Amino acid sequence: MSAVAANLRVALVTARDSLALDEDMPLLLAACRAAGLNADTPCWDDPSVEWQRYAAVALRSPWNYVPRLAEFRRFLAHIETASALFNPRALIDWSLDKHYLADLAADGVATVPTRFVEPGARAELALGEFLHAPRGATPHAGIGTAAEFVIKPSIGAGSKDAARYVAADAAECVRAQAHLARLLADGRSAMLQPYLASVDARGETALIYIDGRFSHAIRKGPLLHRGADHVAGLFAAEQISAREPSKDEGRLGKAAFNAIPGPAPLYARVDLIEADNGAPCVLELELVEPSLFFAHGEGAAQRYAQALKARIEPAL
Repeated sequence: MSAVAANLRVALVTARDSLALDEDMPLLLAACRAAGLNADTPCWDDPSVEWQRYAAVALRSPWNYVPRLAEFRRFLAHIETASALFNPRALIDWSLDKHYLADLAADGVATVPTRFVEPGARAELALGEFLHAPRGATPHAGIGTAAEFVIKPSIGAGSKDAARYVAADAAECVRAQAHLARLLADGRSAMLQPYLASVDARGETALIYIDGRFSHAIRKGPLLHRGADHVAGLFAAEQISAREPSKDEGRLGKAAFNAIPGPAPLYARVDLIEADNGAPCVLELELVEPSLFFAHGEGAAQRYAQALKARIEPAL
Protein backbone atom coordinates (compact mmCIF):
# COMPACT_ATOMS: atom_id res chain seq x y z
CA MET A 1 0.00 0.00 0.00
CA SER A 2 1.35 3.44 -0.91
CA ALA A 3 1.85 6.17 1.69
CA VAL A 4 -0.99 8.17 0.14
CA ALA A 5 -3.36 5.19 0.22
CA ALA A 6 -2.44 4.52 3.85
CA ASN A 7 -3.34 8.11 4.69
CA LEU A 8 -6.74 7.65 3.05
CA ARG A 9 -7.94 5.40 5.84
CA VAL A 10 -11.48 6.31 6.86
CA ALA A 11 -13.88 5.15 9.57
CA LEU A 12 -17.53 4.58 8.74
CA VAL A 13 -18.85 4.61 12.28
CA THR A 14 -21.49 2.14 13.37
CA ALA A 15 -22.60 0.26 16.49
CA ARG A 16 -22.51 -3.42 17.36
CA ASP A 17 -26.29 -3.84 17.17
CA SER A 18 -26.82 -1.81 14.00
CA LEU A 19 -24.07 -2.80 11.58
CA ALA A 20 -26.04 -5.75 10.24
CA LEU A 21 -29.09 -3.50 9.83
CA ASP A 22 -27.25 -0.80 7.88
CA GLU A 23 -28.26 -1.46 4.28
CA ASP A 24 -26.16 1.47 3.06
CA MET A 25 -22.89 0.10 4.44
CA PRO A 26 -22.08 -2.67 1.90
CA LEU A 27 -22.64 -0.29 -1.00
CA LEU A 28 -20.59 2.44 0.64
CA LEU A 29 -17.71 0.12 1.50
CA ALA A 30 -17.54 -1.00 -2.13
CA ALA A 31 -17.67 2.61 -3.33
CA CYS A 32 -14.90 3.60 -0.92
CA ARG A 33 -12.67 0.80 -2.19
CA ALA A 34 -13.29 1.90 -5.77
CA ALA A 35 -12.40 5.48 -4.80
CA GLY A 36 -9.12 4.42 -3.20
CA LEU A 37 -10.29 4.77 0.39
CA ASN A 38 -9.33 2.18 2.98
CA ALA A 39 -12.59 2.02 4.95
CA ASP A 40 -13.25 0.36 8.30
CA THR A 41 -16.50 0.02 10.26
CA PRO A 42 -15.56 0.65 13.92
CA CYS A 43 -18.16 0.98 16.66
CA TRP A 44 -18.32 4.40 18.25
CA ASP A 45 -18.30 2.96 21.77
CA ASP A 46 -15.38 0.55 21.28
CA PRO A 47 -12.61 1.85 23.61
CA SER A 48 -9.93 -0.04 21.70
CA VAL A 49 -10.31 2.00 18.49
CA GLU A 50 -7.42 4.36 17.75
CA TRP A 51 -9.37 7.13 16.04
CA GLN A 52 -6.29 9.21 15.26
CA ARG A 53 -5.33 6.56 12.68
CA TYR A 54 -8.11 7.77 10.42
CA ALA A 55 -7.96 10.68 8.02
CA ALA A 56 -11.73 11.01 8.36
CA VAL A 57 -14.48 9.71 10.61
CA ALA A 58 -17.97 9.64 9.10
CA LEU A 59 -21.01 8.78 11.20
CA ARG A 60 -23.04 6.10 9.47
CA SER A 61 -25.06 3.92 11.85
CA PRO A 62 -24.27 4.57 15.54
CA TRP A 63 -27.99 4.10 16.14
CA ASN A 64 -27.83 3.30 19.86
CA TYR A 65 -26.61 6.74 20.94
CA VAL A 66 -29.87 8.37 22.06
CA PRO A 67 -30.07 6.78 25.55
CA ARG A 68 -26.32 7.39 25.91
CA LEU A 69 -26.28 10.95 24.65
CA ALA A 70 -23.73 12.37 27.10
CA GLU A 71 -21.32 9.54 26.25
CA PHE A 72 -21.92 10.07 22.54
CA ARG A 73 -21.19 13.79 22.83
CA ARG A 74 -17.91 13.02 24.63
CA PHE A 75 -17.06 10.69 21.75
CA LEU A 76 -17.73 13.45 19.22
CA ALA A 77 -15.57 15.90 21.16
CA HIS A 78 -12.71 13.39 21.16
CA ILE A 79 -13.05 12.69 17.44
CA GLU A 80 -12.90 16.39 16.69
CA THR A 81 -9.40 16.48 18.22
CA ALA A 82 -8.26 13.19 16.67
CA SER A 83 -9.50 13.33 13.08
CA ALA A 84 -11.83 15.08 10.61
CA LEU A 85 -15.43 14.45 11.64
CA PHE A 86 -18.32 14.34 9.15
CA ASN A 87 -20.62 15.96 9.65
CA PRO A 88 -18.86 18.52 11.90
CA ARG A 89 -19.63 18.42 15.62
CA ALA A 90 -21.19 21.91 15.71
CA LEU A 91 -23.68 20.88 13.03
CA ILE A 92 -24.38 17.58 14.78
CA ASP A 93 -25.06 19.41 18.05
CA TRP A 94 -27.51 21.71 16.27
CA SER A 95 -29.34 18.91 14.49
CA LEU A 96 -29.51 16.41 17.36
CA ASP A 97 -32.32 18.42 18.94
CA LYS A 98 -35.41 19.09 16.84
CA HIS A 99 -35.76 22.54 18.35
CA TYR A 100 -34.01 23.41 15.09
CA LEU A 101 -37.49 23.31 13.53
CA ALA A 102 -38.09 26.67 15.21
CA ASP A 103 -34.91 27.98 13.52
CA LEU A 104 -36.14 26.79 10.13
CA ALA A 105 -39.56 28.33 10.68
CA ALA A 106 -37.92 31.62 11.66
CA ASP A 107 -36.03 31.49 8.34
CA GLY A 108 -39.32 31.16 6.47
CA VAL A 109 -39.03 27.42 5.78
CA ALA A 110 -42.40 25.66 5.96
CA THR A 111 -42.34 23.12 8.79
CA VAL A 112 -44.84 20.84 10.51
CA PRO A 113 -46.55 22.94 13.24
CA THR A 114 -44.78 22.01 16.47
CA ARG A 115 -45.32 22.81 20.12
CA PHE A 116 -42.32 22.07 22.36
CA VAL A 117 -42.90 21.09 25.98
CA GLU A 118 -39.95 21.35 28.34
CA PRO A 119 -39.09 19.34 31.47
CA GLY A 120 -40.79 20.86 34.50
CA ALA A 121 -44.01 21.58 32.62
CA ARG A 122 -47.23 19.88 33.69
CA ALA A 123 -48.17 17.30 31.10
CA GLU A 124 -51.93 17.65 31.55
CA LEU A 125 -51.83 21.43 31.11
CA ALA A 126 -49.50 21.34 28.11
CA LEU A 127 -51.55 18.68 26.35
CA GLY A 128 -54.83 20.45 27.13
CA GLU A 129 -53.53 23.73 25.73
CA PHE A 130 -52.30 21.99 22.59
CA LEU A 131 -55.58 20.19 21.98
CA HIS A 132 -57.66 23.34 22.36
CA ALA A 133 -55.41 25.98 20.81
CA PRO A 134 -55.74 27.00 17.16
CA ARG A 135 -52.93 25.81 14.97
CA GLY A 136 -50.30 28.50 14.62
CA ALA A 137 -46.62 29.24 14.60
CA THR A 138 -44.15 27.67 17.00
CA PRO A 139 -44.12 27.76 20.02
CA HIS A 140 -47.91 28.24 20.30
CA ALA A 141 -48.96 25.63 17.75
CA GLY A 142 -52.15 23.75 18.47
CA ILE A 143 -53.83 20.81 16.81
CA GLY A 144 -56.26 22.94 14.82
CA THR A 145 -58.66 20.77 12.83
CA ALA A 146 -56.46 17.67 12.79
CA ALA A 147 -58.18 14.58 14.14
CA GLU A 148 -54.97 13.03 15.41
CA PHE A 149 -51.72 14.18 16.94
CA VAL A 150 -48.20 12.94 17.60
CA ILE A 151 -46.02 13.00 20.70
CA LYS A 152 -42.28 12.38 20.41
CA PRO A 153 -39.05 13.47 22.09
CA SER A 154 -37.12 16.39 20.66
CA ILE A 155 -33.99 14.24 20.71
CA GLY A 156 -34.67 10.83 19.25
CA ALA A 157 -34.10 8.55 16.29
CA GLY A 158 -35.94 5.89 14.34
CA SER A 159 -39.42 6.84 15.64
CA LYS A 160 -38.47 5.46 19.07
CA ASP A 161 -40.67 6.90 21.86
CA ALA A 162 -42.99 8.43 19.25
CA ALA A 163 -46.70 7.64 18.95
CA ARG A 164 -49.90 8.98 17.39
CA TYR A 165 -53.20 9.50 19.18
CA VAL A 166 -56.85 10.32 18.35
CA ALA A 167 -57.80 13.69 19.77
CA ALA A 168 -61.48 12.83 20.28
CA ASP A 169 -60.77 9.55 22.09
CA ALA A 170 -60.66 10.16 25.86
CA ALA A 171 -58.82 6.91 26.58
CA GLU A 172 -56.16 7.71 23.99
CA CYS A 173 -55.72 11.19 25.43
CA VAL A 174 -55.11 9.62 28.85
CA ARG A 175 -52.40 7.45 27.30
CA ALA A 176 -50.99 10.47 25.49
CA GLN A 177 -50.79 12.41 28.75
CA ALA A 178 -48.95 9.50 30.39
CA HIS A 179 -46.57 9.35 27.41
CA LEU A 180 -45.86 13.07 27.65
CA ALA A 181 -45.45 12.92 31.44
CA ARG A 182 -42.94 10.08 31.12
CA LEU A 183 -40.79 12.01 28.65
CA LEU A 184 -40.82 15.10 30.87
CA ALA A 185 -40.06 13.09 34.00
CA ASP A 186 -37.04 11.64 32.22
CA GLY A 187 -35.78 15.18 31.64
CA ARG A 188 -36.52 15.10 27.93
CA SER A 189 -38.09 17.89 25.89
CA ALA A 190 -41.17 16.71 24.01
CA MET A 191 -42.88 17.69 20.78
CA LEU A 192 -46.60 17.89 20.10
CA GLN A 193 -47.63 17.95 16.44
CA PRO A 194 -50.85 17.47 14.49
CA TYR A 195 -50.79 14.20 12.58
CA LEU A 196 -51.04 15.19 8.92
CA ALA A 197 -53.39 12.63 7.39
CA SER A 198 -51.80 12.81 3.93
CA VAL A 199 -48.88 10.72 5.17
CA ASP A 200 -51.11 7.62 5.29
CA ALA A 201 -51.75 7.81 1.55
CA ARG A 202 -48.65 9.54 0.23
CA GLY A 203 -46.03 8.77 2.89
CA GLU A 204 -43.00 10.96 3.38
CA THR A 205 -40.60 12.25 0.75
CA ALA A 206 -36.94 12.22 1.74
CA LEU A 207 -34.52 14.27 -0.36
CA ILE A 208 -30.88 13.24 -0.03
CA TYR A 209 -28.05 15.72 -0.58
CA ILE A 210 -24.40 14.76 -1.00
CA ASP A 211 -21.62 17.35 -0.97
CA GLY A 212 -24.12 20.19 -1.23
CA ARG A 213 -26.00 18.81 -4.22
CA PHE A 214 -29.29 16.98 -4.57
CA SER A 215 -28.59 13.29 -5.15
CA HIS A 216 -31.88 11.35 -5.10
CA ALA A 217 -35.18 10.99 -3.28
CA ILE A 218 -37.23 8.20 -1.80
CA ARG A 219 -40.75 7.59 -0.54
CA LYS A 220 -41.05 6.36 3.01
CA GLY A 221 -44.34 4.75 4.03
CA PRO A 222 -46.17 5.83 7.22
CA LEU A 223 -44.26 4.86 10.37
CA LEU A 224 -46.68 5.69 13.18
CA HIS A 225 -49.76 3.50 13.07
CA ARG A 226 -52.85 4.18 15.14
CA GLY A 227 -52.84 2.23 18.40
CA ALA A 228 -49.43 0.67 17.77
CA ASP A 229 -47.00 0.08 20.61
CA HIS A 230 -43.94 2.28 20.89
CA VAL A 231 -40.95 1.15 18.84
CA ALA A 232 -39.02 -1.46 20.84
CA GLY A 233 -35.91 -1.85 18.67
CA LEU A 234 -33.44 0.65 17.28
CA PHE A 235 -35.95 1.98 14.72
CA ALA A 236 -39.32 1.29 13.15
CA ALA A 237 -39.53 -0.91 10.07
CA GLU A 238 -39.69 1.22 6.92
CA GLN A 239 -41.29 0.80 3.50
CA ILE A 240 -38.93 2.46 1.03
CA SER A 241 -39.19 3.08 -2.70
CA ALA A 242 -37.62 5.53 -5.14
CA ARG A 243 -39.54 8.76 -5.71
CA GLU A 244 -39.22 11.72 -8.04
CA PRO A 245 -39.87 14.83 -5.93
CA SER A 246 -42.36 17.38 -7.16
CA LYS A 247 -41.19 20.87 -8.07
CA ASP A 248 -42.60 22.21 -4.79
CA GLU A 249 -40.81 19.49 -2.83
CA GLY A 250 -37.58 20.26 -4.65
CA ARG A 251 -37.86 23.97 -3.89
CA LEU A 252 -38.64 23.38 -0.22
CA GLY A 253 -35.88 20.80 0.11
CA LYS A 254 -33.39 23.29 -1.31
CA ALA A 255 -34.65 26.06 1.00
CA ALA A 256 -34.31 23.78 4.03
CA PHE A 257 -30.86 22.67 2.94
CA ASN A 258 -29.76 26.27 2.45
CA ALA A 259 -30.96 27.10 5.97
CA ILE A 260 -28.55 24.59 7.52
CA PRO A 261 -25.95 26.67 9.39
CA GLY A 262 -22.32 26.68 8.29
CA PRO A 263 -20.69 25.24 5.17
CA ALA A 264 -22.54 22.64 3.12
CA PRO A 265 -22.47 19.30 4.98
CA LEU A 266 -21.03 16.16 3.43
CA TYR A 267 -24.46 14.52 3.63
CA ALA A 268 -27.98 15.59 4.54
CA ARG A 269 -31.51 14.26 4.32
CA VAL A 270 -34.57 16.49 4.29
CA ASP A 271 -37.81 14.69 5.19
CA LEU A 272 -41.02 16.27 3.89
CA ILE A 273 -44.72 15.53 4.29
CA GLU A 274 -47.79 17.11 2.77
CA ALA A 275 -49.68 19.72 4.79
CA ASP A 276 -53.46 20.08 4.88
CA ASN A 277 -53.33 22.57 1.99
CA GLY A 278 -51.40 20.12 -0.21
CA ALA A 279 -48.10 21.99 0.09
CA PRO A 280 -45.01 20.20 1.41
CA CYS A 281 -43.54 21.01 4.81
CA VAL A 282 -40.40 19.88 6.62
CA LEU A 283 -40.88 17.08 9.11
CA GLU A 284 -37.22 16.86 10.08
CA LEU A 285 -33.62 17.13 8.94
CA GLU A 286 -31.26 14.17 9.21
CA LEU A 287 -27.65 15.33 9.56
CA VAL A 288 -26.19 12.97 12.16
CA GLU A 289 -26.48 9.29 11.14
CA PRO A 290 -29.22 9.02 8.52
CA SER A 291 -30.00 6.16 6.23
CA LEU A 292 -29.25 7.59 2.79
CA PHE A 293 -30.90 4.79 0.79
CA PHE A 294 -28.04 4.37 -1.67
CA ALA A 295 -29.80 1.44 -3.33
CA HIS A 296 -32.52 3.82 -4.57
CA GLY A 297 -30.15 6.40 -6.06
CA GLU A 298 -27.96 5.28 -8.94
CA GLY A 299 -24.36 6.28 -8.25
CA ALA A 300 -25.20 7.75 -4.82
CA ALA A 301 -22.72 5.66 -2.85
CA GLN A 302 -20.01 6.55 -5.35
CA ARG A 303 -20.83 10.25 -5.04
CA TYR A 304 -20.56 10.00 -1.26
CA ALA A 305 -17.19 8.21 -1.40
CA GLN A 306 -15.76 10.68 -3.91
CA ALA A 307 -17.00 13.63 -1.87
CA LEU A 308 -15.44 12.21 1.29
CA LYS A 309 -12.14 11.65 -0.52
CA ALA A 310 -12.16 15.19 -1.91
CA ARG A 311 -12.64 16.63 1.56
CA ILE A 312 -9.71 14.83 3.13
CA GLU A 313 -7.14 14.83 0.31
CA PRO A 314 -6.18 18.54 0.67
CA ALA A 315 -5.17 17.94 4.30
CA LEU A 316 -2.76 15.10 3.45
